[in-house]
Amino acid sequence: MKFFIDTANVEEIKQAYEMGILSGVTTNPSIIAKEGKEFKAVMKQISGIVGDEVFLFGEVISLNAPEMIKEARELVKLHKKFIVKIPMCVEGLKAVRALKKEGITCCMTLCFSVPQALLAANAGAAYVAPFVGRVDDIGWEGTRLVADIAEIFAVQNIKTELVVASTRNPVHIIEIARAGADIATVPSKVLFGLINHPLTKSGLEQFLKDWESVPKN
Repeated sequence: MKFFIDTANVEEIKQAYEMGILSGVTTNPSIIAKEGKEFKAVMKQISGIVGDEVFLFGEVISLNAPEMIKEARELVKLHKKFIVKIPMCVEGLKAVRALKKEGITCCMTLCFSVPQALLAANAGAAYVAPFVGRVDDIGWEGTRLVADIAEIFAVQNIKTELVVASTRNPVHIIEIARAGADIATVPSKVLFGLINHPLTKSGLEQFLKDWESVPKN
């Protein structure tokens, strides 16, 4: 399972990229708004940090297919590996179908059910993004949704990849990996939190303490 970072904060992206764990950066209108900067300027800045090695996901904000398509054509100019996020809806499915014919790669976002994921795949989405945390919020089981989509995609030999969003804690990461997620897109706090473990910390402290007793020349 690959890791994407779900942020538009350039310092957080730079830190994750330098650790060598980053395969992609995902954004959405809410994330961009938190940075208080113009959208294209942020995207270009992120692209400059990660170069051609990392995928960059950005979302259209139009609500009809022709405008979504127009936006997507402009977005893909911002980065060599730009993936256009299209919201799940009738107009979104139309846009994904048209954009695939143009060779533009799309991720169908805001997916909350298996039928939605199947429709996205049939329309031509290369990626589909189920939101585990938001599904949990309404009393359903988000990781069960991921497992169901992954199982059905495998049975049907569907190549669309699962970019699991709205991950909120390390348990989510473990569960979606077990469920068959291709990618976890993770907020900065959660991503960097995965590194920490109390036994790692105490083990390092013990190593350093023991090293002090080793005779030095």
